[in-house]
Amino acid sequence: MFDIIYLLEMIGIVAFAISGMIAARSKNMDPVGVFTIAFATALGGGTLRDLFMDNHPLYWIRHEEIPILILIMAVVYSYYRPLGKIRESNIVVPDAIGLGIFSILGAQLALDLGHSWFIASLLGVMTGTFGGMIRDTLCNEVPFIFRKDQVYASISFVGCWVYFVCNWLLESHAAALAIGLLFIVLTRLLAVRFDIRLQRDPHHH
Repeated sequence: MFDIIYLLEMIGIVAFAISGMIAARSKNMDPVGVFTIAFATALGGGTLRDLFMDNHPLYWIRHEEIPILILIMAVVYSYYRPLGKIRESNIVVPDAIGLGIFSILGAQLALDLGHSWFIASLLGVMTGTFGGMIRDTLCNEVPFIFRKDQVYASISFVGCWVYFVCNWLLESHAAALAIGLLFIVLTRLLAVRFDIRLQRDPHHH
C-alpha cells in the first residue's frame, strides 16, 4: 500500500528543511549551522507535538532516514555553489508548503489519538508553525508567527477547521486532506503576494 501520508510528511520535511537552509545561508552559517537550522525547522514542530501528546519514540527517531536525508541536503546545499545563490525571499514558497502539510497532518494525528477538533486544531497550528519559529529565532529574525505584517498562524488554524468540516461533509478523506492543504498553502502565498495583514500598521503606506 502506497502511503500518501508518509509522502506528504517527506515533502513537508524537505520543504521546511529548504527554507531553513536558505535562512541559514543568508546569515553566512557554516555547513553545521545549515544542517542545524534545517533540522530544527523541518522537525521542530513535529517533535513538540509528539512530546505534548506523549507520542514516543519521536517521529525522526522512528524514521532514521529523515535526519540522514536532511544531513545530505545540508552538505549538498553548502558545497554546491549555484544553490547558495538562492535568495532569502524564496523562503516563502517552501515555508507555505511546510506550513500546510504539517498543520493538517498534525491536526489529523491529534484526531487519531482521540482529541477534540479544537485541541486538534491547536496541535495542528503548533506542528505547522513551530519549526519556522525556531528557524527565525536561531537566525535572529522576528518569527513570521509574531509579526504584525504576516498572516501565518491564523491561516493554519482556519485551514485545520476547513479540513475538519470537509472531512465531516465529504465521503472522501483524501479530498478533505487536499482541500485543507491547498487552502493553507494558497492562502499563505496570496497573503504574502498581496500584503494581506490581520492588523494594519498606521505608519505603513
